[in-house]
Amino acid sequence: MAAHEQHPVPDQRGANLYTTDPDFARLLGLYLPTDLHAHLQPHLERLGALAGGVLDDWATTADRHPPTLEHRSRDGRDAQRIVKHPAYVALERVAFADYGLAAMSHRGGVLGWPEVMPPAAKYALSYLFVQAEFGLCCPLSMTDSLTRTLRKFGDATLVERYLPALTTQDFDALAQGAMFMTEQGAGSDIAATTVRALPDGEGAYRLSGDKWFCSNPDAALAMVLARIEGAPEGIQGVSLFLMPRTLPDGTPNAYRIIRLKDKLGTRSMASGE
Repeated sequence: MAAHEQHPVPDQRGANLYTTDPDFARLLGLYLPTDLHAHLQPHLERLGALAGGVLDDWATTADRHPPTLEHRSRDGRDAQRIVKHPAYVALERVAFADYGLAAMSHRGGVLGWPEVMPPAAKYALSYLFVQAEFGLCCPLSMTDSLTRTLRKFGDATLVERYLPALTTQDFDALAQGAMFMTEQGAGSDIAATTVRALPDGEGAYRLSGDKWFCSNPDAALAMVLARIEGAPEGIQGVSLFLMPRTLPDGTPNAYRIIRLKDKLGTRSMASGE
């Protein structure tokens, strides 16, 4: 392309990605209640400006400095942790804490709105956010989906224990979610799941096996597919388990991250085995 030719997709750096997209703004009027639409206008405008500015800067930095896995602490203890670049953590704070993107579908009070917001509100704000940083959309969506699944199917005791941390906007108290589904021999064929689950005699299960592609692998809570010992083969024998990274007594759960994936895309966000 010659230097004088205009690029077919102009660089939006520095633009407000909400105010420069009038078709998107008009579309929201069709899908959002009138009062909520009006309430969200300043939040959409602010996020649009952030997405064209500082969020884009942070996303570029985070993509160039992907997370790393440390197996031991400074004093040699076996204590795995994933080290994220400060730019990625800053993006997390905007998404989870400032805008409550994982919480607004589950409780009122997010962005000053007293009720639970409809999905269209979350999708509208997420649409702006991911134009700057797409990798973080995965942990956001998994936290939201894990929360929804837990509320719908989980034991009342588990809901009471974990729901507040899943839906908080206090970043330091937040519990992010993940989903450990994929196995090397099964791929996307859930019916071929081989990870096994054995009852421990105390109302819980012990899982054994490997998961091959786990995004957000250090999340506080993960939904994990496994086959209870003696269950039938095929999809009918697969069950869904809630796996905390830290057990209720404060000790770490007994699973390990083998390595992080060297991905072509969404490099800012950790995926592991």
